[in-house]
Amino acid sequence: MGLGLGILIVLVLIVASGIKIIPQSRAFVVERLGAYHRTMQTGLHYIFPFIERVSNNVSLKEIVKDFAPQPVITKDNVTMQIDTVVYFQITDPKLYSYGIENPVNAIENLTATTLRNIIGELELDETLTSRDVINTKMRSILDEATDPWGVKVNRVEVKNILPPRDIQESMEKQMRAERERREAILKAEGEKKAAILIAEGEKESTILRADAEKAAKIKAAEGEAEAIIKIQEATAQGLRLLKDANMDEAVLKLKSYEAMVDVAKGNATKIIVPSDLQGLVTAGTILGDSFKNSSDK
Repeated sequence: MGLGLGILIVLVLIVASGIKIIPQSRAFVVERLGAYHRTMQTGLHYIFPFIERVSNNVSLKEIVKDFAPQPVITKDNVTMQIDTVVYFQITDPKLYSYGIENPVNAIENLTATTLRNIIGELELDETLTSRDVINTKMRSILDEATDPWGVKVNRVEVKNILPPRDIQESMEKQMRAERERREAILKAEGEKKAAILIAEGEKESTILRADAEKAAKIKAAEGEAEAIIKIQEATAQGLRLLKDANMDEAVLKLKSYEAMVDVAKGNATKIIVPSDLQGLVTAGTILGDSFKNSSDK
């Protein structure tokens, strides 16, 4: 009884060992009697014990490999160290398992040889300024070469480019000289713009000052002209009033005489006596008689 129970337990364990639960983003490559049989994806699966086995457990996630710096020689015979980062993904677990031995090592070696070929066609300055071109060419070549291995190369990035120490010092001096040149140019342009702005300000100030003086003179002239017009209008108005009051010539002469008297009372040192003074006296006598007769009546 005990032996039968033991055998039953062993059989149950053997059968249960064939149950496989595959997590997300994983794939199992199954062999039957040593030959490839199928690829199991995410979910619950069963393999027959002793007949089938999982030969490879493959990750379907994108894989990032940072490869060590590689010595490369440029077209102008400058040796530098360049390290790259490759982003790839396994698209076919079967080809990845059976296509090549140690696929990651193969990708690293392929990356190094491809990088040497590309950099060998470029000069130092082109290498330092053409990272995008290098990345694009490497991705295209690696993706085509790794396709039979069930690998898809999504992106290749040149991480660091390290020229020799003497080249770095020369580049630093060149960059320093270039910065100083740009600084001198910017300073000169700033001084030029400042001088132009000052000159324009002085020009505008002179123009505004001249316009202000011109406007003041025009206003003063207009004021004087208006004053003269007002005086003339007042004189004309006075003459019209005298004419409307029927003033005769004797009255006008008397007014002239009164004006002379007022002048004589002033501080003037010279008095101009009109030639017809006798006429003024006669006119004054006539007017006096007229006023007297009017008073008697």
